[in-house]
Amino acid sequence: MMKAILMIIVSLTLGGLCPAWSAEQDDAALIKAVTSAKVNLQQGLTASEREGRPISGKFEMEDGKLQLSVYTEKNGKFFEVIVDHMTGTIAKTEPITEGDDLIDAKSQSAAMTKAKTNLKTAVDKASGLYLAVSAIPEMKDGRPLASIGVVKSGKLETVNEPLD
Repeated sequence: MMKAILMIIVSLTLGGLCPAWSAEQDDAALIKAVTSAKVNLQQGLTASEREGRPISGKFEMEDGKLQLSVYTEKNGKFFEVIVDHMTGTIAKTEPITEGDDLIDAKSQSAAMTKAKTNLKTAVDKASGLYLAVSAIPEMKDGRPLASIGVVKSGKLETVNEPLD
């Protein structure tokens, strides 16, 4: 009986640690992959302008592979633009029509509508000497703000950049 209780406690303790450990592994994989990309986030945002106004962008791991995803808005419609991180060309464009992606796109669009600064400029300013991996706008205290994810000292950190 005591052995069973001990195993349950160990399982719950390790189970609680696994999400944090998994997130660190995910971050490490993303950082490693992003440093080998030939196209940076700013170039991806610029390339995506062909498909509309960029309202967010990020490098992410999709099925174990690096992907540069940019949400754009054009004529009131939203799109996910996949930019080839090695060439800077648009690999794929898909409409965003439902679910959490649409909710996120509408929220990001609302923030960018109030912005006086575009995302590329905000990323340039916030990232400085660091490699930017994401730019996600939001409204905070009634003001547009971009959360810029950067690689700093081998870890992902967030820098907030006002957009007004």
